[in-house]
Amino acid sequence: MLKIILSITSLYCSYTLTLYSQPLPKHDLNFAHLAATWDEGIPLGNGTIGALIWQKGEHLRFSLDRADIWDMRPMKGLHRKEFSYDWIYQQVQKKEYKIVQEYFDAPYDKEPAPSKIPAGALEFDLPNNAIKSVRLSLQKALCIVEWNNGMKLTTFVHATAPVGWFRFEHATIDILPQLIAPPYEAKIATGGEVNSLLGDDLARLGYKQGSIVKEGSAITYRQQGWNGFTYEINVCWKKTGKDIFEGVWSISSQYPNTKLKPAAGTITQAALQRGYKKDLDTHNNWWEYFWNQSAIHIPDTLLEKQWYLEQYKFGSAARLGAPPISLQAVWTADNGRIPPWKGDFHHDLNTELSYWPAYSANHLNEAMGFIDHLEANKANYERYTKLFFGKKGLAVPGVTTLDGTEMGGWVQYSLSPTVSSWLAQHFYLQWRYSMDSTFLREKAYPWFKSVCSFLEEMTTMDATGHRKLPMSSSPEINDNSINAWFLQNTNYDLALMKYVFGKAAELAQDLKLTSEADHWNKILKQFGDFSLSSNHELMFASTLPYNVSHRHFSHLMAIHPLGLIKWEDGPLAQTIIKNSIALLEKIGPDYWCGYSYAWLGNIQARAKNGDGAEKALSIFAKAFCLSNSFHVNGDQTKSGLSKLTYRPFTLEGNFAFAAGIQEMLLQSYAGFIEIMPAVPEAWRDISFTKLRAEGAFLINAQKVNGRITKIKIMAEKAGNTLLKLPFEKWKVISSSGATAGTVQQGFLEMHFKPGGNIVLGND
Repeated sequence: MLKIILSITSLYCSYTLTLYSQPLPKHDLNFAHLAATWDEGIPLGNGTIGALIWQKGEHLRFSLDRADIWDMRPMKGLHRKEFSYDWIYQQVQKKEYKIVQEYFDAPYDKEPAPSKIPAGALEFDLPNNAIKSVRLSLQKALCIVEWNNGMKLTTFVHATAPVGWFRFEHATIDILPQLIAPPYEAKIATGGEVNSLLGDDLARLGYKQGSIVKEGSAITYRQQGWNGFTYEINVCWKKTGKDIFEGVWSISSQYPNTKLKPAAGTITQAALQRGYKKDLDTHNNWWEYFWNQSAIHIPDTLLEKQWYLEQYKFGSAARLGAPPISLQAVWTADNGRIPPWKGDFHHDLNTELSYWPAYSANHLNEAMGFIDHLEANKANYERYTKLFFGKKGLAVPGVTTLDGTEMGGWVQYSLSPTVSSWLAQHFYLQWRYSMDSTFLREKAYPWFKSVCSFLEEMTTMDATGHRKLPMSSSPEINDNSINAWFLQNTNYDLALMKYVFGKAAELAQDLKLTSEADHWNKILKQFGDFSLSSNHELMFASTLPYNVSHRHFSHLMAIHPLGLIKWEDGPLAQTIIKNSIALLEKIGPDYWCGYSYAWLGNIQARAKNGDGAEKALSIFAKAFCLSNSFHVNGDQTKSGLSKLTYRPFTLEGNFAFAAGIQEMLLQSYAGFIEIMPAVPEAWRDISFTKLRAEGAFLINAQKVNGRITKIKIMAEKAGNTLLKLPFEKWKVISSSGATAGTVQQGFLEMHFKPGGNIVLGND
């Protein structure tokens, strides 16, 4: 009987790992009606185009978007002769700061552009019959709407082609789409506040309303934007059966003096030639591949479902060859206004957090879209570096347009000298998780070298013999006042500079560039220690302890994401981590937003605090997300989890949440692989497949009744790694192209050939 029970248990564990290679129906979004607002619509996308499915009045509405539809006019008044770091430094020294705010901060709020802009919408008359159900299938990336009279809509945005399909079955009335243009010539509202959070009226862009032309079973909308930019939406349809109605839509964009792209009408005609079924098949194939990259099973059903929803949104918003994830990605606001914070690229947190989950979730290909964007705009960043800082090397604006041009805003952060250092971490992670030596040589190290060259020239030695910036800041402490500048390095800037020089030395050594590695290490040693309180808590700066609730945990960068202060470093580091978290929670979450809780989940996981990580991530999922899973910054429960109760939709909190779950299940940043390092004691049964570790290792693991029972490690490249053994007694169950070496202080050394694998289990 015991053998039978053990056999059944083994089969169950194997089944669990297989079952969760795809999301299950329980992870889907299910509703009894369509959403009544755009930001709660069903999201569909492929990184380039996107749609939100909802109900506006009596109409079924598809809010349509394309990632590269931008008004790219220069920010008015920004590029004046005073546009320089040295000039701002002089004003800080003279304590004449109002003029800095007027020149470089105010235009971001006052001017309607540059900005991401929406594309338009499709609307369908709804039948006089109640909706039975609305479902988003994560596995298939399909939205299905069913009516009580039997009518059914299936719609999807194709995974790789710039088209969206809709198919009505059992249609008892003619279902004809109408193409709705954004209100570019609407009456401008007066008297209300205009700022970057609320968004300005689209009409302030000054566009002449584009044309909508219907020809047979097709409608085309053409819109001209700033300086000759144009975009086009085309929708066409046909009946394919007595009561079956199929249609396809696309959006094209064209910037002046760029290679001519196919027009939307050409794209939809090609799609109609292929047909709905063929496009659905290729769409399903892509998503099947995507979902097979990694999977998890945890006993907290809320967090598990949210993780799958985040993976789905990441697959819908990130793509190689597409623009990177901006604040709202392919789901720009459909409310007649410019999107919150202009829908731009915020590099003082938002883009970085959006790609956190890519690496350990085994989606390196999608993450390369971010890297490629940064590489493509490198010359523009170098122009900015020379113009604003007067230096060679590489700095990146903290707030940019589609092509990387600076947009202004609070200058401490929008024009910070360390932005490119945080972006450098994504080059490092792409290298460490892929071990792609070509990427290291051609992309990662050149980026680090350019950033370090800039910072070496930018910094000077102070009276104590330490290297420092002329003035430093910590997002977004003291907002955009003169008091946001510090004369000594803040912990934020210091962490980023230490990180970039340390990793530059590591990468140079990997490339056997010994003299360059020695040089970067020499510079690294010239930076001082982090500022700590007498209670070993990380401060904002040496002159300012952590004393105010704020959404951006800039002072904790050294703990996470940079990993310069690691739990694994021993008692002192652990004291700093624990005390800094305790102070963060003591000051409280009054001015946290959703991504603060998601970030805290990651920090708690690095502190090996499973209960703390679960609590923070649960609060995020329950209180800071709408019904369609979109992160909306403020506490929607209004239960005191934050004094911010607004609902501007941005995505970085969603993706930081996913990364937090992954940090609970697998960590490899400290030089070894650790399985389930931060899971609550109550999580007795856990499994995951193909989570990725540094060194290009893929990991499967399972915990049954509170004990880790099996681990499989697969190597993409030849290499060695250490595993922190989670077993009291262990054995090698099987191996191929891999050997287990010696065990020292609880760590098992393993050696792999390319494609090798090893399975370990309890003895």
